[in-house]
Amino acid sequence: METIDGMVVAWLDRATGQLTILREEYRAAVHEVLALYQPQPNEHPTRQPGPELPTLAPLTPENDLARNAPGSALKKKLDTEGPGAVERLATWLFRRESEWASWRRGLVGERRVGAELDRLSDQGWHALHSILLSNSVDIDHLLIGPGGVFNINTKHCPQKNVWVGNDSVKVNHGPPHPYTRKVRAEGRRVQRVLTRYSGKHVHVQPALVFVGVSELKAASTLSDVRVWRQREVASLGPVAGQLTPEEVESLYAIARHRDAWVEA
Repeated sequence: METIDGMVVAWLDRATGQLTILREEYRAAVHEVLALYQPQPNEHPTRQPGPELPTLAPLTPENDLARNAPGSALKKKLDTEGPGAVERLATWLFRRESEWASWRRGLVGERRVGAELDRLSDQGWHALHSILLSNSVDIDHLLIGPGGVFNINTKHCPQKNVWVGNDSVKVNHGPPHPYTRKVRAEGRRVQRVLTRYSGKHVHVQPALVFVGVSELKAASTLSDVRVWRQREVASLGPVAGQLTPEEVESLYAIARHRDAWVEA
């Protein structure tokens, strides 16, 4: 620092912050000048911490969804609301299709797909089954592993031709069913839960898996929903690069906790 007549009175090493005063009579003036270049108290406010993540109670056998068998939600519904012996006999005698028969086929389908998914555990994947949501809707399967997070809806259509479109599914060229929209909506609910408790955005991939079909076709424009036959889910085994082992375990710990889904 110099006076207006060129006299050097002090110098400051900007690398170390060391100030050297050469003329003591100018000390006060030097500090006054330097103060103009110091950040003011409110110039760089301290960043406020973000909201705390919600926490889950310690995991117990009662709230551990890892204990759910594939199709357990359907099995419970059949046991508690299914037809009695007389209704089953009448259905058999008159060869008429019933809602309960559809549920029983669905149970078989979920068990078969669940068995395929459980086989992926040796390759770092975790599968959960029959996750009950807040309005009695259930996620058939949730798969978490190195290749990402997949919510899976299973459909058992033995010896049927299936076409999957952007918004609906047709079986044997019949009326459209909203399976595509439904699995997307389930994926959004899964994403909200995992993102809320992990504090990070979690991408969830919806998937439809068909069991026993004769033919399976998907619209070429369908890009956000995976469509597989039962046996094709095994191809996920070696897929990696989306989640680290630590992220897989963290998301699985959230997803297996029943309380996480209470308001999903």
